[in-house]
Amino acid sequence: MKGTVYKSTGSWYSVKAEDGKFYQCRIKGKFRLQGIKSTNPVAVGDHVLFDEEEQDSVVNGVIKEIKKRDNYIVRKSVNLSKQTHIIASNIDVVFLVITLNNPPTFTPFIDRFLVTAKAYGIKCVLLFNKIDIYTPEEIDEIKFLAHLYRSIGYTCEGVSAKSGKNIDAVLELMKGNVCMFSGHSGVGKSTLVNAIEPSLNLKTKEISDQHKQGQHTTTFAEMYDLKDDIRIIDTPGIKGFGVVDIEPNELSGYFPEFFELQHNCKFNNCLHKEEPKCAVKDALEEGTIAWSRYKSYLQILEGDEETHYRKNNYDNEDL
Repeated sequence: MKGTVYKSTGSWYSVKAEDGKFYQCRIKGKFRLQGIKSTNPVAVGDHVLFDEEEQDSVVNGVIKEIKKRDNYIVRKSVNLSKQTHIIASNIDVVFLVITLNNPPTFTPFIDRFLVTAKAYGIKCVLLFNKIDIYTPEEIDEIKFLAHLYRSIGYTCEGVSAKSGKNIDAVLELMKGNVCMFSGHSGVGKSTLVNAIEPSLNLKTKEISDQHKQGQHTTTFAEMYDLKDDIRIIDTPGIKGFGVVDIEPNELSGYFPEFFELQHNCKFNNCLHKEEPKCAVKDALEEGTIAWSRYKSYLQILEGDEETHYRKNNYDNEDL
């Protein structure tokens, strides 16, 4: 039978068959012996083949094959540095939910996420959430960030799950697509999904006052069916995002503003570091490429972990 994985708990998978019926499935042990370096061989969004299995008068399933993925979002495993974790697969649009504070989302995290989405051919939309609670100065900072990423070519929306601002715009972007919502714990992913589709009633928690960090409310990734042929994947919050499987000479191709200029570099294999007559570094000095983006590029290139910094320039583009 054919089906799509809607939920993964690590050992059991909720699979929706073509007839709309859900089966609780397990995987054959040999899947873990086929050279799959991921901590989760089966991910939400996977298209699979499975056989029915009856145990104690209950019909479950056994996954026997994972169909080739169109794409996926992958990051380094938190506890096993040599392994990766596939967050979800076969995604049309990923929405990265960003908050300026409570908790803060820094540009290195945003840029790493965008690089991974670009590398795997997934459209990414930036949602600046909780704009109903910010001061005028903080709104200016959000406007600057939105202007920065719009100038690169990314769609940005200022949203508020509580006030409903721009929820309709987000819903329009979702129509007919498999959508994934991601971001740090506490940025309001589940609250935002509830605002889009109240009937889901996903669990939410308040931000920790002591550490100003989000608390994990979504334990496992799970997909839901909505109207207008929308499927939405709610994912656990992630603290860091390690980029994997990208060669140094390929990296600049996943920074759109770098890619547009690199054919003007003196050397075809220019890494935009110390090479002479580098078009990217010239643009950096001229101010047409943001320093925050260049710093993120160097960090990924050199394999450094994320560092927390924020640019404090502003722009007045409306959200």
